[in-house]
Amino acid sequence: MHSITTRTSRRALPATLAAFAAVALLAGCTGGGGGAKASPTTAADAAIPSATPTPTPTAKPTGAADPALKPFYGQQLAWGACPKDPQNDADTSALQCASLKVPLDYTAPAGATLDVAVVRNPATRTDQRIGSLLLNPGGPGGTGVGMVTFDPKRFDGPLHDRYDIVGFDPRGTAGTSPLQCLDDQARDGWLNTDTPGADHGKQLADACQAKYAQVLPFVGTRNTARDMDVLRGALGDQKLSYLGMSYGTYLGSLYAEEFPDRVGRLVLDGATSPSFSLVQHNVEQQAGFERALKAFAADCVTKNPCPLGTDAARAPQKLADFLDGLKDKPLKTSKGRTLTSTTAWTGVISRLYGGEKAWSGLRNALGWAMVRDKGDDLLAMADGYNGRAKDGHYSPSADAYTAIHCADGATDAPAGDQLQASLTDLAAKAPLVSKHDPLAALFDPDCRIWPFAATEKPHVIKSTATAPIVVVGTTGDPATPYAWAEKLAAELGNAVLLTREGEGHTGYGASSCIRSSVDAFLLEGTVPAAGIRCATD
Repeated sequence: MHSITTRTSRRALPATLAAFAAVALLAGCTGGGGGAKASPTTAADAAIPSATPTPTPTAKPTGAADPALKPFYGQQLAWGACPKDPQNDADTSALQCASLKVPLDYTAPAGATLDVAVVRNPATRTDQRIGSLLLNPGGPGGTGVGMVTFDPKRFDGPLHDRYDIVGFDPRGTAGTSPLQCLDDQARDGWLNTDTPGADHGKQLADACQAKYAQVLPFVGTRNTARDMDVLRGALGDQKLSYLGMSYGTYLGSLYAEEFPDRVGRLVLDGATSPSFSLVQHNVEQQAGFERALKAFAADCVTKNPCPLGTDAARAPQKLADFLDGLKDKPLKTSKGRTLTSTTAWTGVISRLYGGEKAWSGLRNALGWAMVRDKGDDLLAMADGYNGRAKDGHYSPSADAYTAIHCADGATDAPAGDQLQASLTDLAAKAPLVSKHDPLAALFDPDCRIWPFAATEKPHVIKSTATAPIVVVGTTGDPATPYAWAEKLAAELGNAVLLTREGEGHTGYGASSCIRSSVDAFLLEGTVPAAGIRCATD
């Protein structure tokens, strides 16, 4: 499949995640690393009693006010040195890692538990410390731990001076009960095939159910929002300060809905639309990538050399025809692997996340493939996007992406006339990027045969928090179109929209003007004035 978000659908891979997408193989921050399965509560679990009766949980967990959850909120995190990751060359000596224990099922907190991997980079000016700033890089499937460990200096300056920078791995990802349903060889074939059979989605669903039946019903974003509130409590913060990107905006929105009285300073950058169905989401996202593809092609023809020629009107079609043509004539690479049409599309779309700064690399990779029949560079781009390391091992991001989406309500899918109407809408809005496999573009991920029906449904999230929320949107964002940021800011109600003018996914890392406004909000509580529009650096 080549329809993209991390992966938000196929899949919203934030620019912040790209640096470590291919090496997000973290084992977690403690000796257990979160494990691949939920761990049953035992008397040995510090601060989490199980040998004595616990109060009957409320039907809807109410956070720290629920007596059955108080032991989780009151736990002491055992901070220690982070384990060395051989895939990571960054200096992580200043970082501290720990494991947070949370209920697998918040309506049955005396039952099985999960260990959530957590990392913090302590504030450098402790006398001016505000508290903790929690991060989420996107996905679903992205690793918050990796966001900190692969670039510890990312937030150096006033923000890190006064905040502990805290990353955590959501359920099913990296160091928190990671989901790896297919082995690496099967994953290679599953991701790269140009001829997915009718049972393509069932192959993954069956493998996930066989290995993770206990965990799958509980990996949805609402449970991760609850984990985030437990983490807030364990960190000693009265209110949550949070920077969420891409899918992380959905996590932050659900947190505001679930815990409005705990909202502190929330920034949502690269907004998704919680009220859209997955199919609606995918059609609009494909339209975003269609526009970005045309913007890249228009720029390419002004450069020399450009493998798309010099005719701006014909260049996008020439690119799409080449990529689609790999179905019949795939390219061999130097190490014997094959660049299929699906893989090549993934490589191209992955670079559209990065905006203009990524276009020269994409132009070069296409030159090698289209002119010299060498697909190594496009294959490497696709591998980075898919979480495939040089040794052929995959990170858990892809399976987490599917499992979390399906738990978040993507199991409802159109059929019959409704399906045909969706396909017609897709073909009208994104004819180039969806032609390769329209059904894969609509159903990404394919939750139609997922073994667990989700209770979560798309809905408008209106914040009842008294604290304002900052939403950041980018006019040329292909993965999370700008209209979604406008929509989310309006739906939340007590929110202000910051706008970046330019190409690429998310705004904080691409504009000093955006960073200045966001940092002032996080540091001083200064709410940006309505209507601010910022240039790209």
